[in-house]
Amino acid sequence: MARVDVIMPQMGESIAEGTVSRWLKQVGDAVKRDEPILEISTDKVDAEIPAPASGVLAEIKVTEGTTVEVQTVIAVIETEAGAATAPTAPPAAAAPATAAAPAAPRAAAAAAVPAVSPAVPAVSSAVSSVSAVSAAPSGASEPESAADRLRSRSTPLVRKIAAEHGVDLAQIPGTGHAGRVTKNDILSYIESGGPPPTPPTPATFATSAAPPSAAKVGQSAVAHPAVEAWPGDRTEPMSKIRKLTADHMIMSRRTSAHVTSFFEVDFSHIVGLRARKKADYKAHGANLTYLGFIVKAVADNLRRHPVVNASVSGDAVIYRKPINIGIAVALDWGLIVPVLKDVDELSLVGIAKGMADLAERARTKRLNPDEVQKGTFTITNPGVFGSYVGVPIINQPQVAILGVGTIEKRPKVLTLEDGQDVIAIRTMGMLSLSYDHRVVDGADADRFMADVKRDLEQYPEGAV
Repeated sequence: MARVDVIMPQMGESIAEGTVSRWLKQVGDAVKRDEPILEISTDKVDAEIPAPASGVLAEIKVTEGTTVEVQTVIAVIETEAGAATAPTAPPAAAAPATAAAPAAPRAAAAAAVPAVSPAVPAVSSAVSSVSAVSAAPSGASEPESAADRLRSRSTPLVRKIAAEHGVDLAQIPGTGHAGRVTKNDILSYIESGGPPPTPPTPATFATSAAPPSAAKVGQSAVAHPAVEAWPGDRTEPMSKIRKLTADHMIMSRRTSAHVTSFFEVDFSHIVGLRARKKADYKAHGANLTYLGFIVKAVADNLRRHPVVNASVSGDAVIYRKPINIGIAVALDWGLIVPVLKDVDELSLVGIAKGMADLAERARTKRLNPDEVQKGTFTITNPGVFGSYVGVPIINQPQVAILGVGTIEKRPKVLTLEDGQDVIAIRTMGMLSLSYDHRVVDGADADRFMADVKRDLEQYPEGAV
């Protein structure tokens, strides 16, 4: 018999830890190589982790709900001699080898969600293999420098938090393996009266297109007061994605000066276009939805109104070159925002196919980490649940988010060519734009929305 370690994989360059969400196999169960044995959750992705070898799950070292650093051994599989195993990483490897999920077209999710849209929420990703890593003991040891000690006592995430808060890691007693300072250690230190945060420089933000740091999460965590449970109540711990969503929403409200504008759009013209073109789109494997038209109109107008496609970096404004639109997707286990890249370069059919693809892969946990990053604008669609209109919270570090209300038939006053007013039945829908008033003025937001409304109401048939 041989023993193969199952390790916590590194699901992205900046990810330093993961949480065991659920064990799909139990001790004593037979497993096959590449068969999913557990689910993990990180700051950016949820993932099903496959077995690195065929055999029997002999030991579970990390229980559900526990967060550990990457490369931590979380389980052990006993295999028959000569059993097939996943390739192992070289002893000197700094992170476990993971195979990327199958490539898929760039796309954005078609499903829509209530008016919240976190940037950090974890997104699903399938990992095709997880390697067992067993670092061989090094030979003669050399004197350790201060920088080496810092790296050995912390993860990149912890060092980032320390830098943003002006904290010397040497001041913090570590509770991790071999005295390592964990994320909980540094956040507890900060919340218990450590030095106040050092304001980050513009360069810090300019080089970071990632979701909010754990430092910000730590700041907002103190705002969640404990509430007494009453007899008969049911108490469940928040999932990792729910905690990230809660922290990110609080951080966004604290960061941006939120203002919302509302525009009513007459979709009656698009109703006719869909009726005439829907069958053609289905023949090409695409679903011609209202949301596809909205995404296309937004993408075309973000180029004309660059301040709506920007980010705030200290005292500077970054005007993003790409048009990358994230579309929030409601899943049974939380909320995620897959990102459709370079949308302004896609046709309507390309957008329709892309949204369907990412929506499906989001629900089946097959998204890649890079497919939920570098969004420049977000759309959330609570209208699919019947909401008339919503006031969404901005998806940091973006400066605007569009909310789509339900699209339905309503009475509307129309003026005929002879000047007479009549009441007609039209297909109407409300769009809401929440924007960061630090950089986006009301006139900027309303001009953008007026152009989106015009393009939707006068969409050229030749472009469908």
